[in-house]
Amino acid sequence: MASRTMGAMTIAVEFLELLAREAAPVEFEGPLVAARAAGAPAEHLAELERAKLVALRVRALLERRRQREVELSGLYDTASDLAGLRDLDAVLRAIVHRARTLLGADVAYMTLNDGERGDTYMRVTDGSISARFQGLRLPMGAGLGGLVAQTGTPYVTANYPEDSRFHHTGEIDAGVGEEGLVAILGVPLRLGSSVIGVLYAANRSARPFAREEVSLLVSLGAHAAVAIDTARLLAETRAALAELSGANATIQAHSASVERAAAAHDRMTALMLRGGGVEDVAAAVTEVLGGALLALDVEGRPLARVGEIAEPDRAELGEAVAASRTEGRSVRRGRHWFAAVVAGTENLGALVLRPDGELVDADQRILERAALVTALLLLFRRTVAEAEGRVRGELLDDLLAGPPRDPDALRDRARRLGIDLDAPYVLVTIGDDAIAATGSARQRALSWAMTYASTRGGLAAARDGRVALMLPGADAGDAARAVSRDLSRVTGRPVTAGASGPSHGPTSLVPAFREADRCLTALSALDRTGEGASAAELGFVGLLLGAVGDGGDREVARFLTETVGPVVDYDARRGTALVKTLEAYFGVGGSLARAAELLHVHVNTVTQRLDRVGQLLGADWQRPDRALEVQLALRLHRLRSLGG
Repeated sequence: MASRTMGAMTIAVEFLELLAREAAPVEFEGPLVAARAAGAPAEHLAELERAKLVALRVRALLERRRQREVELSGLYDTASDLAGLRDLDAVLRAIVHRARTLLGADVAYMTLNDGERGDTYMRVTDGSISARFQGLRLPMGAGLGGLVAQTGTPYVTANYPEDSRFHHTGEIDAGVGEEGLVAILGVPLRLGSSVIGVLYAANRSARPFAREEVSLLVSLGAHAAVAIDTARLLAETRAALAELSGANATIQAHSASVERAAAAHDRMTALMLRGGGVEDVAAAVTEVLGGALLALDVEGRPLARVGEIAEPDRAELGEAVAASRTEGRSVRRGRHWFAAVVAGTENLGALVLRPDGELVDADQRILERAALVTALLLLFRRTVAEAEGRVRGELLDDLLAGPPRDPDALRDRARRLGIDLDAPYVLVTIGDDAIAATGSARQRALSWAMTYASTRGGLAAARDGRVALMLPGADAGDAARAVSRDLSRVTGRPVTAGASGPSHGPTSLVPAFREADRCLTALSALDRTGEGASAAELGFVGLLLGAVGDGGDREVARFLTETVGPVVDYDARRGTALVKTLEAYFGVGGSLARAAELLHVHVNTVTQRLDRVGQLLGADWQRPDRALEVQLALRLHRLRSLGG
């Protein structure tokens, strides 16, 4: 036995050394080849083969994780490019280059729709060697890109020249042939419900594109669409501001209103350059035009308020904003002026101005320019918030994925987000009652959790079918109750939350998350749905959870087997309900009649089942000390069953 153990350890060390130096897959055959050459017995060779397969699976998993880190880094860099957007061409070239690099493709390129000419043209290429291919202009609906644009969904072909799903043209096939492309993946660039172009990754030989690669290219395509739309809005804003500046230069000497427009133009331009907010825009407008101003979001909720101004009636607001969007101008209703805040076809809110006096045409333009700047600021804010939310969620997901291989790297990533992983944090998990309904409800719960955690200096992410929050503090029970209470108000239904902690350092987060998850399971088993609590607050159940978490699961299993094992086995073999009957019997204080009523069976049936229990557990199973052990074992059995 000792020699076999030492042999297994030697095998493990050999493969661990290969994993540690990141050996190529073929090198994992080395120990087998050496063993065969040395005439090792078949049993030893089989053991080596099993160890090799396990090591190769571990290597593949590590390789996938490294690749995922590279992909996430690429998406993070792309989001950073968008946040500091200056040159659209540079951003699009960076996105296409990252697509080619991250997918390991021979060529990556992007086509955009030309609304004036009614066709599609090549915008950016990376890795292309054919001038003909780089200069292609495609009829709408032609080729793989045409199918992507028509359906708005990704398409992939392993052999484009032979694929009959697409409408082939001589010009396209000639360009693709000259470039030597065979396998092509295309994903749509979407703005709302419209497709404005297609992002491609292609190989000059046959290759399958995995689902993860499609998802990655879709994400990069979404970034590209945002960059294009943001650049368009910037161009429109610059054009509008340039127009206003030109008018101001022409009539500055003749009109005080134009002077006010120039002042507003300069103020709002400065606000944009230094990263001002909607509140700053509202203050600038009222300083120039006087009166009071209210900025509203798309739901009619106040974003900023300067001066005394009441919120307009919903019906009046809806009609005025619709008129402003239709006319493309600010509109007057009574004493108030309304300007719609829009980005393309998307309604983002409205500005409502109550001026002290009458507005002339140039003053209306100031309000309209303010609405345009507000739309740009809201779009930037949303883009940055979405990118930050993804980054923060990905960090927590990596922290909870398993024992960290590089805690210092995780600390550095967290520090860039303002998170100190060595400070005390509690882990809170939200139950299925909040996230297992519809997809929209699940997304709403996750969005709420991300906002809730971010405003408190924490993190949130979806993990293993749960929503997990990492919140600063040391009182896990209070944190769980606050999350349960606040999310219940948002969803309109009771939400269960389990918590654990505090944790200190990256390595303590995984055990804390598992304990919080077990606490959540225990709350359901204890019929405490809709509550929030920590494992330390669950009494003996908390102690049992701690025992399991500390590696005492074997002792718990032994206790269950010795106490109620015969009953559980009997139910499993015969399909009976002895465990359920015991739970009901103890739950009603040992009353046969009430147990029968609870189980919807006759009293004689309950008696017969309890007689069978006596035969399985012994005649003294109802003795007080034995009964206590049986009840404890039943409760623990239920917890383990719910916890999987």
